[in-house]
Amino acid sequence: MLAIEVTILDLLVKGFIIGVVVSAPLGPVGVLCIQRTLNKGRWYGFVTGLGASVSDIAYALLTGYGMSFIFDFISTNMFYLQLLGSVMLFAFGVYTFRSNPVRALRPASSSTGTYLHNFVTAFAVTLSNPLIIFLFIGLFARFTFVTPQIHIYEQVIGYLSIALGAFTWWFCITFFVSKLRTRFNVRGIWMINRVIGGVVMLLSVIGVIFTLLGKALY
Repeated sequence: MLAIEVTILDLLVKGFIIGVVVSAPLGPVGVLCIQRTLNKGRWYGFVTGLGASVSDIAYALLTGYGMSFIFDFISTNMFYLQLLGSVMLFAFGVYTFRSNPVRALRPASSSTGTYLHNFVTAFAVTLSNPLIIFLFIGLFARFTFVTPQIHIYEQVIGYLSIALGAFTWWFCITFFVSKLRTRFNVRGIWMINRVIGGVVMLLSVIGVIFTLLGKALY
C-alpha cells in the first residue's frame, strides 16, 4: 500500500481551499445570499451563507466517510484518482464559467425575517442538491484529502478547515457586496462566476500536468 504523509498544515490548507472552492460559485444560494445582502443587510446575507455552508459540510462528511471504506483502492490508485479529480474540477469550472446565475434572481421579499429563518432556508436549498457530492469527490481526490493515515483528531481539523474556508468566503463576499452596494448589479454576479470558473479550470489543468510529471502541486 502506498503511504501518503499528511501533516496538520496540509489538512488546514487543503481543507480551507476546498471550503472556498465549494462555496465560491454563485448558484441559486449564492445569488440568494447577494440578494439578501443588498435588500436586507450584510448580516442577513452572511447568515444565508452560513446555512449553505453547514449543508455543504454535511455533504463533505458524507463523502469523506464514504471514501474511507475504500482506503486500499484509493492508496493503490492515487495517480488515476488525482487525474480523475482534476478532470471533474475542470468540468465544474467550465460549468461555472458558462452558467448564468442571474436566472436564479427572484423578486425580493418585503419581509426581512429572522436570522434563523434566513439560515434554515439557505440550508434547505443547498441540501436539496446532492450533486455537490460529486464535486467533493473530485476535490478530495485531487487534494488527497482522505487517506488511511489520518487520525480522528486530524479528520476533525480537516473538516473544520473546510468550514473555515466556506465561512471566510461568505464573510468576504457579503462584505464586498455591502461595500459596493450602489455599484453592484447583475453583471457583477455574472463576472464573479466567470472569474471563479476560469481559475478552477486553470488550477485543474495545472494539476493534471503536475500529476503526469509525478510532482505534487498541492
